[in-house]
Amino acid sequence: MTDAVRVAVAYHGGLGHTRKHAEAVRAGAGSVMGVRSTLVPVEDIDAHWSHLEAADAIIFGAPTYMGSASAPFKAFMDASAQTVFARNAWKDKIAAGFTNAASCSGDKLNTLQQLVIFAAQHGMHWVSLGLPPGHDSSASKNDSMNRHGYFLGAAAQSDADDGADDDATPADLKTSAYLGARVARVALQLAAGRAELAKTALTA
Repeated sequence: MTDAVRVAVAYHGGLGHTRKHAEAVRAGAGSVMGVRSTLVPVEDIDAHWSHLEAADAIIFGAPTYMGSASAPFKAFMDASAQTVFARNAWKDKIAAGFTNAASCSGDKLNTLQQLVIFAAQHGMHWVSLGLPPGHDSSASKNDSMNRHGYFLGAAAQSDADDGADDDATPADLKTSAYLGARVARVALQLAAGRAELAKTALTA
């Protein structure tokens, strides 16, 4: 393959914590050879619909507010009904997700499930986090990746202080980067498989 596989990270950040995780996801995806990754802030989505349509994989990210994705991210989801869903434009793309909240739980699972359903409505292929629980015994530590034991996607905890960007936990940032790299590898595998199938079809 001569063209790079493209991974887009479509996210909303509130106090700055979730943006830190979006940047980690993007960096993780971009660390995989043959992959280009980019950030897409959903507040400016009208300038980025074409970028998402051109992507091989889209990783969705939002803070969890009051048990679900933030209002600006939900507005992006709703806007996709007319710009994407009506044309089936994301069908068969790779999808994954991450979220962040002030609490260790904070009902973040509900946000990840919301993202899974959103991806399914667009006919996308969901990629899970692929990590075991990092802190589930007396021998483990709270500075392990996937320390909160989520499976659908990456789930981080950051203190709720205004502008506390540095409160993004290093272990959670590593988890976010891991998700980005995992999605990038899956996207590469899918692209390679499709290219091989195309060759087979031409010679059949």
